[in-house]
Amino acid sequence: MEFVIITGLSGAGKSQAMKVMEDIGFYCMDNLPPALLPKFADLCFQSKRSINKVAIVADIRGGKFFNDLFHSLEILEKQGFKYRILFLDASDEVLIKRFKETRRQHPLSPEGRIIDGLKSEREKLKEVRKKADNIIDTTNLTVGMLKEEIRKIFLEGKETENLTISILSFGFKHGIPLDADLVFDVRFLPNPHYIEELKEFTGNDKRVRNYVMNWDQTKQFVEKLIDLINFLIPYYIKEGKTQLVIAIGCTGGKHRSVTIANVLYENLKEKEYRVIIDHRDCSK
Repeated sequence: MEFVIITGLSGAGKSQAMKVMEDIGFYCMDNLPPALLPKFADLCFQSKRSINKVAIVADIRGGKFFNDLFHSLEILEKQGFKYRILFLDASDEVLIKRFKETRRQHPLSPEGRIIDGLKSEREKLKEVRKKADNIIDTTNLTVGMLKEEIRKIFLEGKETENLTISILSFGFKHGIPLDADLVFDVRFLPNPHYIEELKEFTGNDKRVRNYVMNWDQTKQFVEKLIDLINFLIPYYIKEGKTQLVIAIGCTGGKHRSVTIANVLYENLKEKEYRVIIDHRDCSK
């Protein structure tokens, strides 16, 4: 029997994850007290309906009962039940925004600041996160992207890394992204802005891309950039990093940065990394 425990930060997407698991054939239960995990697993195993794919959501909504999680996992192991833990995470900034948009209160801080509740929750979930088999950082993921990742893991059986890579193009005149881990300046490359027939287009247009990529310095830079990123990624994964933001900047964020970001995105996508792309200033 395939037994999956979905947990993680409030607002990180556990409800959406459960819906996806239902869509791919899992019998799902939300907010099951961890103390009941062994009994529930036994019932599913003995079910005449032959339930062989089960997913349950267990999180801090269970209050003091959540403290029973590790004890219940030990019982499952002693009883011979194999399980996987899917942990959903996101940045504090994004989680706070989601709470405000839905006007929800954080379960650990119903009358206080959301950030205080998140801080307390991260501390309570610290050890569970370490034990997780799969971690998905939903900071920059759409519902569709989350669905794709879950399908890869539990339907297609692909081994996916816990790192989500965000490629971001931007214009320096609009400000450097505050959440960038790596920033690369491509303002040294020839600028299509000064070519009249290219000025109004963006790096998403084939004509602009061909112009930018036609120069020797561009080809050399892209080769070295890709080599560096592919060198760094395994070490970020080994370190346990789950969100890597790579920012590519030019003057306005419309031509060169968009082109280079697209090339890097395509390279990482081919290697089946979990990668997303955003052209922040492309339409400005």
